[in-house]
Amino acid sequence: MYQITQIIHSYWAYLVVLVVTLATINAILGFFSKREYRPQDFRISLFALIVTHIQLLIGIAIFFTSPLVGWFSEGVAVVDIMKNASLRLYSVEHPMVMILTVVFITMGYSKHKKKLTSVPKLKTLAIFYTLAWILMLSRIPWANWF
Repeated sequence: MYQITQIIHSYWAYLVVLVVTLATINAILGFFSKREYRPQDFRISLFALIVTHIQLLIGIAIFFTSPLVGWFSEGVAVVDIMKNASLRLYSVEHPMVMILTVVFITMGYSKHKKKLTSVPKLKTLAIFYTLAWILMLSRIPWANWF
């Protein structure tokens, strides 16, 4: 079961990176070009929100079943997790940064809906989605992707 979930998480990650990149670029271009907020902008940002939340749920399932996560291994001390770069990445850095990524996307999406005009809507999306995008790219385990 773990291997199937891991495969789904890995392949879904490509979709997440693609959609969040698209949503970020769309928001930035929309903000700097001062164009009107369109239904397409809403859909793209909503789709980014949905795919990241699905990835988070899959990631939570993996977190509690993965042999790469040291918290649930018998006899592994916190100091050992923090000394080992691989264990630290999978046990601390990747989960925490990806949760922050989802938080920033959720905040940006929620805040942009409260704005009444196009420029503030796109500015809010651009700021929060860019922060989320940078965080997301910083803690992807790239060695496992290629």
